[in-house]
Amino acid sequence: MLSVKFFKNIAVISTSVLVLTACQSTKTTSQTTTTTVLTQPKQAEATVATVATLPKDFNINGKIGLTTPQQTGSAFYVWSQKGNNFGIELSGALNAGQTNINYNGQTATLTSAKGEMTADNPEELLLKATGWQAPISQLPYWIMGDTAPSDSQIAKDDNNRLTTAVNGDWTATFTYKDGTLPQRINIAHPDGYKVVLTINHLQ
Repeated sequence: MLSVKFFKNIAVISTSVLVLTACQSTKTTSQTTTTTVLTQPKQAEATVATVATLPKDFNINGKIGLTTPQQTGSAFYVWSQKGNNFGIELSGALNAGQTNINYNGQTATLTSAKGEMTADNPEELLLKATGWQAPISQLPYWIMGDTAPSDSQIAKDDNNRLTTAVNGDWTATFTYKDGTLPQRINIAHPDGYKVVLTINHLQ
């Protein structure tokens, strides 16, 4: 079976949008009410229009780094996403050999030379293996620069690119070089957990 210590260093990569809307009254009997409706934030309107049921398909690779209050670790990865399904290949993590993490929309499975572990979803798999959670299901959205269905707060830059997303206690910040897709995502938790994901978007 895969050790808890090892899994802490890699599982979070296997890695959710509360739409921000301005309060508005349905009454139209006064000029004040009409003005309030017309001046609600444009960002809220844009968010409503871009909400997606499923994450976009992608193929990426890069490096994942994890810091916990006890230790740090990193691994190289190749990630293929199609709808809710994904497959991730990890290598170079604590010399443990290749590790595969797969999710078919119903079951999450981690397989390595040390054994296999399954759960109903990625979050449950991480909890089962380590006793703590990370925003795994949000990563497929964030990787493509999109907000996740359960994000509670977001911020965008002048080019309408996602720069910050808050999900529960986790805060993700996004770095871009060129274009609209993030090249790096930093995810932090107030308890001292940090995830750094560098991303190469493949054709």
